[in-house]
Amino acid sequence: MFEVLEKRELNEQVTLLKIAAPFVAKKAEPGQFIIFRIDEEGERVPLTIADFDREAGTVTIIFQKVGKSTVRLGAMNVGDALKDFVGPLGVASHFGGEVKKAAIIGGGLGTAIAYPQAKKLHSLGVDVTSICGFRNKDLIILEDEMNAVSDKLIITTDDGSNGNQGFVTTALENEITGGAAFDLVIAIGPLIMMKFVSQLTKKYGIKTIVSMNPIMVDGTGMCGGCRVTVGGETKFACVDGPDFDGHQIDFDEAMRRSQMYKSQEKQSLEDHQCKIGLGKGEN
Repeated sequence: MFEVLEKRELNEQVTLLKIAAPFVAKKAEPGQFIIFRIDEEGERVPLTIADFDREAGTVTIIFQKVGKSTVRLGAMNVGDALKDFVGPLGVASHFGGEVKKAAIIGGGLGTAIAYPQAKKLHSLGVDVTSICGFRNKDLIILEDEMNAVSDKLIITTDDGSNGNQGFVTTALENEITGGAAFDLVIAIGPLIMMKFVSQLTKKYGIKTIVSMNPIMVDGTGMCGGCRVTVGGETKFACVDGPDFDGHQIDFDEAMRRSQMYKSQEKQSLEDHQCKIGLGKGEN
């Protein structure tokens, strides 16, 4: 069993859990993920590793409570334990060549996945500019953590409620046209955001890595559910990724596939909430 050692509510939608998982922590690297199961009847759900501590034997996950399993996960408290916590899975991030200056782009919850990338590059002596975008100031997460691993941190909000209205693409282009000679851009967040970042960087000829998080079942390449088209070839995010060349991804196909089970996910959450409501009524 994998005990919850720490719990933090980062905002009304997003929760951080620190899990005791020494064998996972021993091998974990930025870009990799885990698959958890709450109990014997729980579904298998992948989450990217947000941080890890090899000495303490802990792995940090950050997630948004949007479906039945993540709602149940968010209801866990310190001292509770998960049935399964499998990992690290996927290919660790490879930045390729000598990187001197990098831009790390995080969109919303993607900032939690961008954090270990920025942390790794910063530890290697790379000049890191982090650009994180949120819908409003109340949804901003990991500002202190990102600031600690960035030479420059830019946070934008769609509504300007933090005093800096705009999109991450605009902020990135402003940096590029202002003279920032990026060797590498890493973009992590909603598919549409990664698509537009990749289109922008392609115009400027900057290598771009994106993290793909499609529908996934087994996490070992057996089911084929996490397939993505990269450079005209089928790849599996769980074993070939999740990091891929952003200029080679068929984002339109990926966005269509991401909507395939929305109705079933919604129904599952509604059934779970109904069950909880009935249970409360009996007490």
